Amino acid sequence: MNYDFIVVGHGLAGAILADTLRKRGHRVLVIDEPKTNSASRVAAGLVNPIAGKRFAKSWMVDDFIPAADEFYDALEGRYGVELYVHKPIYKIFSSIEEQNTWMAKSAGEGWDKYIEATYTQSIAQPTIHDPYGGIMIKQGGYLKVAEMLQLLTDELLEKGLMLPERFDMEQLQLTESGVKYGNITATHLIFCEGYQVVHNPYFKWLPLQPTKGEVLEVQTENFEPECIYNKAVYVVPVGGGRFKIGATYNWRQPDELPTTAGKEELAERFTQITSQNFHVVNHWAGIRPAVRDRRPLGGKHPEHPQLSIFNGMGSKGVLMAPFLARNFADALEGKTDLLPEIHISRYFSLYYNYKEHQNYQP
Repeated sequence: MNYDFIVVGHGLAGAILADTLRKRGHRVLVIDEPKTNSASRVAAGLVNPIAGKRFAKSWMVDDFIPAADEFYDALEGRYGVELYVHKPIYKIFSSIEEQNTWMAKSAGEGWDKYIEATYTQSIAQPTIHDPYGGIMIKQGGYLKVAEMLQLLTDELLEKGLMLPERFDMEQLQLTESGVKYGNITATHLIFCEGYQVVHNPYFKWLPLQPTKGEVLEVQTENFEPECIYNKAVYVVPVGGGRFKIGATYNWRQPDELPTTAGKEELAERFTQITSQNFHVVNHWAGIRPAVRDRRPLGGKHPEHPQLSIFNGMGSKGVLMAPFLARNFADALEGKTDLLPEIHISRYFSLYYNYKEHQNYQP
């Protein structure tokens, strides 16, 4: 069988890229070993246009949000289910200093698009701890990532466009016309493996840091807020009195095993937001592909142009992936250049250094 593209990995990045390429009429084969505890599947799928304690707009958010809306709305229409839930985010000030930081920041222009209201004192919502107030962020929400991935997986399997197995690097051969994998040929192969790229002989020189994240799902009683809460962690209402709480960041222990320490940290953070009684229903752990400069990784291999990578979305994948997949597909088709901020050419010096000192022979 011959394909235009083989996509290795069907987490958030791989799934959105594969679907983007398929919708353009390309012949795409996905190779992915199904895992219920992949970082994409356990994530709450948060979309937040305002980042961190410094109250900065998320990188390229003005481009990312319209692209995300368009992509997820199209999927909802295709499958007839709700996947992308729009909800405001109540970012709670943790101190008077944080409140002051925001008040100074908000004096500038350009915030009306994303800020619904600023509160300098508690909004007096029962059971919520917000003595210093906070900001209500517009255009936030969350994606039902696991449900989306399952729908796309089922469609690919039904059409015979997915091999549900671990990719075997030893079967990969580079040819003058592209790649060969067993009895399958393709013009181009794209690695979307998440943190597993650290084991990939073609791309392991990239500065990707596997970062463990743990998430809780808790059950409460008579607590159904209309917003997402954010104070050190996110608290995402998913219906029926249940919430997803996350996430921890642990780069010292890159495994997929939930820990007591992670559970206690998240439970403690939840009690700092609400006095609502709760009990833990689920506890997951996954490994994110985090990059040194907090920008994704995309582009062709410096010496093997039939190989590319599309990876490193970290915790912002739901927001970034639709736009970046479109840009990546455009670049593969020769319509435009890949965004320089994500192009792996910024790290080519690491590749040549690695090649020189490691006797590079993939």
